[in-house]
Amino acid sequence: MEVVKSQNSKILKYILIIFAGSLLLTISAKIKIPFYPVPMTMQTFVVLFLGMSFGYKIGLATVSLYLLEGLLGMPVFSNSPEKGVGIIYFTGPTMGYLIGFLFATSLAGYFNFNGNIIINFFKLLVSVSIIYFMGILWLGSLIGWDKPIIQLGATPFLLAELLKISILALLAKKIIKLKKFI
Repeated sequence: MEVVKSQNSKILKYILIIFAGSLLLTISAKIKIPFYPVPMTMQTFVVLFLGMSFGYKIGLATVSLYLLEGLLGMPVFSNSPEKGVGIIYFTGPTMGYLIGFLFATSLAGYFNFNGNIIINFFKLLVSVSIIYFMGILWLGSLIGWDKPIIQLGATPFLLAELLKISILALLAKKIIKLKKFI
């Protein structure tokens, strides 16, 4: 009986973390921070943070819930509902980036961040690069490869990404301590 109770409380804890993470992702998509050359959201920061702090399974479940909420029409994505909701928004120019969130949080959750800051920075750089790789692939297939895809879909955001992953790399040892709560 005690084992079942312990297992149920663990499942409840996972569910609460996943829902709280989804809410955090939604908030991170809505807040725009003035930055150069374009305003920055904290979505990629939260995507990587979720993987680092709770591991790839909970990170993946959290991002999956967030994407499902968006697909179902909840205005969780950046620029929604202004630019549409649901499948219409999801299949727009940002779909590749959104799908990239799944892979990035999984990879960040898989990596061991006990190394030094430089190694952690490069692990995060690889993780966030997946988002941009998938985003550029989708954007190119959507608007055509004759357009300057990298200049449109990556270049304006790179400085902000470097700042965000630098912060995560500096805080990595503290962030991974959250894993002991699950």
